[in-house]
Amino acid sequence: MTTATLSGAFASAADFTAALGALTDPDPAAIAAARARQGQLTKPPGSLGRLEDLAVFLAGWQGTEKPSLQRGRTAIFAGNHGVTVHGVSAFPAEVTVQMVANFAAGGAAINQLAKAAGLELQVVPLDLDTPTADFTQGPAMSEAECLAAINAGAATVDPGLQLLTVGEMGIGNTTSAAALAAISFGGNAADWVGAGTGVDDAGLVRKRAVVEQALTLHAPAAGSAFDKLARVGGREIAAIAGAVLRARQLRIPVLLDGFITCAAIAPLAVEAPGITAHCLAGHCSAEQGHGRMLGHLGLEPLLRLDMRLGEGSGAAVAAHILRSALAAHNGMATFAEAGVADG
Repeated sequence: MTTATLSGAFASAADFTAALGALTDPDPAAIAAARARQGQLTKPPGSLGRLEDLAVFLAGWQGTEKPSLQRGRTAIFAGNHGVTVHGVSAFPAEVTVQMVANFAAGGAAINQLAKAAGLELQVVPLDLDTPTADFTQGPAMSEAECLAAINAGAATVDPGLQLLTVGEMGIGNTTSAAALAAISFGGNAADWVGAGTGVDDAGLVRKRAVVEQALTLHAPAAGSAFDKLARVGGREIAAIAGAVLRARQLRIPVLLDGFITCAAIAPLAVEAPGITAHCLAGHCSAEQGHGRMLGHLGLEPLLRLDMRLGEGSGAAVAAHILRSALAAHNGMATFAEAGVADG
C-alpha cells in the first residue's frame, strides 16, 4: 500500500471543465487488430461472449493488439461528511478514520481482494479531521477544497498503469451520492436514497429528507460538473471524479465499483457523456439506486453478487474477469498455429 502526494493535474475549476471537453479516444488500429485476432482464435466467433469484447476494449485503450494487466491499481479515497449531523448513517463519523487504520494494517476486505486480484492498493485519506460542510445549509466544499480533492484523485493515476479501479470509504457518503445522482439525473430523494450502511426505517426517512433539502437548495443553481461536486459531493467523491478524468487523459481504462463511485462521475457524464467510454462497471451493488445509475451511465455490470460494502471491493473481484479475458485473448492459439481448419 502506498500513499499519494498532491498533484496539480487540474489548475482550476475551468481547467477541469476544459479537460471534460477534450476527451481522448481509444486507438482504432489496436481495436481492429484485436478484433481480427479474436476472429482467428480456435473457437467459434463470439463463443466467449463478453470476454471477447473486454479484450478488445482493453486493446483500444492500451493501444496494442495484445493488451496486458501487469500493473493495475486500486485507489481508495476516504473522506468525512458534515451531513452526518442529521443521523443519516448507522455508524458514527469516526469509523472512517478507524477503517483507514484498518486498511493500513491490512485487515479490510479490500486488502484481501486487491491482493487476490493482483492489484496495487493505494489508500488516500482526505482531511479526515475536517468534514465537508453540511450541504443542507450551503455547499459541501469551497472551490479550493473541491479542486484539492480532485487533484488528490488525479495524483493516484500513474502513467504506467494498465488499469485503475476506484473505491471509497466515508461515513455518510451514500447520502452525498444520492444527492449527486438526483442533481445530475433528476428524480427525487426516494428514487436514489437507499439503506447505505444499514440505517433503520427512521434513518431512511432522515436521509430522504436531507437529500430533498439539498435538492431544494442546490438544484436550481447547480451548473457545471465541478459545481455539482462542490455543492453536494464529498472529498472522496471529488477525488474519484479527478482520478477518472485523469485516467482518461492518459488512456488508462477504469473499473468502477458501486453506487458511490458511479455517482462521482454522474455530473461528468451529464456534461460530457463520452466520459464513460473508458469505464467498465465492475458490479451492480445491492444499494437501491445503483442499477438506475448504471442505466443512466449506459454501463452493463460485469457481476451481480449483492455486494454493498464499497471500498472498491466489487471492482477488485471483477478484475479477475478482465484477467480471464486477456488470458484467452493472448494465450489461445490461432487456427493456423494449431493446424485446425476454421471452416
